[in-house]
Amino acid sequence: MNQSTQLQTFEQANPYLVSRGIDEPKWNALLSTIYPGAKPDSVVMAIDYCAARGLDVMLKPVHLVPMNVKDAQTNQKAWRDVVMPGIGLYRIQADRSGNYAGADEPEFGPIITMEGTDAYNKAFSIKYPEWCKYTVRKVVGGNIVAFVAKEYWIENYAIQKAGTDAPNSMWKKRPFGQIAKCAEAQALRKAWPEIGNEPTIDEMEGKHFETDSHAPMEKEINPAPEVVNEYPQDQFDANLPKWAGAIQSGKLTANDVIAKASSKYPLSDQQVQIIQGVAA
Repeated sequence: MNQSTQLQTFEQANPYLVSRGIDEPKWNALLSTIYPGAKPDSVVMAIDYCAARGLDVMLKPVHLVPMNVKDAQTNQKAWRDVVMPGIGLYRIQADRSGNYAGADEPEFGPIITMEGTDAYNKAFSIKYPEWCKYTVRKVVGGNIVAFVAKEYWIENYAIQKAGTDAPNSMWKKRPFGQIAKCAEAQALRKAWPEIGNEPTIDEMEGKHFETDSHAPMEKEINPAPEVVNEYPQDQFDANLPKWAGAIQSGKLTANDVIAKASSKYPLSDQQVQIIQGVAA
């Protein structure tokens, strides 16, 4: 059998993607741009989630969040990607209802200054609004009804690290924007209960939370250890010659190598580009 007959097309190698309407360019975009570093199986999970809700996965209405999930029966924890909605998904659902009548500009309370020492013994100072009030409007029985949510910054912000009151980098960088998203999400849930009670990634940025005590899982949102956040560069450099040989000999495509490597550790954008460059 000659080399050309041994090579598989994308469609032949990935029937599970083709059945979902995903071609090679779209798959490459999902892996390298939409969900960079995510495991292929996790990306497929996001595809199925969006398909079930009639959403375009290319618009990234949901996020893949690494969580340390503990099995209540075995008491063992393991890192896995969990699908979590973004505020954009709530907005899409409200608009699709056909009775969304717009929203007001967020209102902010008095400005408060927080000062202290962060987890790295560095002094910090941040100004934040005491609260944010967000109003969405919905057509109910032919009338436009306002649904208002008021969220307090101190009750929503995420700390930098246990043992300090310092906000994490996102809440420090966007003290107004983050609390506005929290208030908007709450207002949308009040107006459209069918949206559900699941928190958005915007609300849970850097936080910890647990499911109901009767649920089988306990979840924590926390940055994954560095070793699982990116393919270790020393191992990548050691494996690259072997991968390059397989690509150049026609045994594997660049996408095959990316999928295989990503199943062990997420690849960085630069590492993906290097592998793709071997096949160029």
